[in-house]
Amino acid sequence: MTSEPKKNKKLFFLIGMPRSGNTLFASIMNQNPELVVTANSITLEVMKDLYLLKETDVFQNYPDHKSLNNILDIVYDLYYKDWPQRIIIDRGPVMASGNPGNFELMKVHYKRPFKCIVLLRNLMNVLASYMKWYTENPDAFPNRYGFKNDEEKLLQIMNKDGAVIKDLKAIDNAFKHPDICHFVKYDDLVTNPEEEIKKIYKFLDEPYFNHRFIDLDQININGLSYSDNVVGRNMHTVKKEKIEKIYNPYIEKIPQRIKEKYGHIRF
Repeated sequence: MTSEPKKNKKLFFLIGMPRSGNTLFASIMNQNPELVVTANSITLEVMKDLYLLKETDVFQNYPDHKSLNNILDIVYDLYYKDWPQRIIIDRGPVMASGNPGNFELMKVHYKRPFKCIVLLRNLMNVLASYMKWYTENPDAFPNRYGFKNDEEKLLQIMNKDGAVIKDLKAIDNAFKHPDICHFVKYDDLVTNPEEEIKKIYKFLDEPYFNHRFIDLDQININGLSYSDNVVGRNMHTVKKEKIEKIYNPYIEKIPQRIKEKYGHIRF
């Protein structure tokens, strides 16, 4: 039975490249019935698509900015209106800057201060995690398009319109706004999860919930789970037994050209 939606919701944001602990973080935090870390959220895309209507002939023929801005101002409140949790942590590259970018749109249309949790992992470790995943899962999306080798697959993952680049842009801008961002390194999360989660509650100014860090649940939010057949099996599978740092041998197999092009991106 679904709980009644809570009034006076608090909204926060989560930024992190894929394979950086987002799903692990959500599995831990979502044990708190008052709180939910979302899956990859569409809210920023909704806001951007609405904003881009201003470039259409139909809008410019009758440029009613006030009415369209009224919709832009309530995107988040309306999207999460019926969610039962009091605290929403929306996952998406909210800090990405541009002309306008997500960050600029939020400053204009969100109408209130906001805080971001930023998960950090060195890019080579992210790509090694991708390699392990798509090697073990033949249906993974990098295996679907006829790429001949790991270099081609990793270059596709790093394409300018992909999630990794979008998140990197958001992380880059987040470092320019440390007053509203809390940074969590992946290695710290997996080696000292309780300590890191306590720091996050302090940042959110919320009372600590007594989480467990073993026997973790797979992600299920308000009765919905990830449909990983879209991207490939096990993309969002959490290792249930315990949280620990595990050496990934694929770090040694990253192609040299990939290292030369992206190896400098470290946190």
